[in-house]
Amino acid sequence: MGRYIGPKTKIARKFGKPIYGADKSFEKKNYPPGQHGLARKRKKVSEYGTQLLEKQKAKAIYEVQEKQFRRAYEEAARMGGITGEDLLRLLESRLDNVVYRMGLAPTRAAARQLVSHRHITVNGAVVNIASYRVRPGDTVGVREKSKSLEVIQNALGGSRTRYSWIEWDGASMTGKFLQRPERAEIPENIKEQLIVELYSK
Repeated sequence: MGRYIGPKTKIARKFGKPIYGADKSFEKKNYPPGQHGLARKRKKVSEYGTQLLEKQKAKAIYEVQEKQFRRAYEEAARMGGITGEDLLRLLESRLDNVVYRMGLAPTRAAARQLVSHRHITVNGAVVNIASYRVRPGDTVGVREKSKSLEVIQNALGGSRTRYSWIEWDGASMTGKFLQRPERAEIPENIKEQLIVELYSK
């Protein structure tokens, strides 16, 4: 199955949380989509259903498919730390996510497009693979002839959250990935332990 490109509000309603940020449509209809949405909201969800929903939510937030998500989980399980936290740290180090965290794009989907259209460099070399794993010490920047792009200028012109694991240099439009973030530094509302329990079955 390909990547979902439909209404984001529909996905947010499925999880009962505005996972893509402020959403006026979600505020009006904060119950599951479909004809029986309100009835489904009242129905008790099984333990498996709760775990599955949390995994689907994490996949939707980071906009990755099952194969990539499973691969990241297996790598996290081999790291020897807390698997759920390591999983989120690996997802945070994806190139498309780092570009989004740097404030070069308003959404992860827009960040992925910048990467795939060859506007982003890592350590001075163009990288067009969204899932590329950025390592501590790597410098991510905008390709010289892409710095005047309207989408990038608009994103940088808006209000931007600063993250402690990224050192941003506005003059050169580059950011240094200092280290993988600790769980407390990752703002996403994900109960990663439920994902670990699901994959451990």
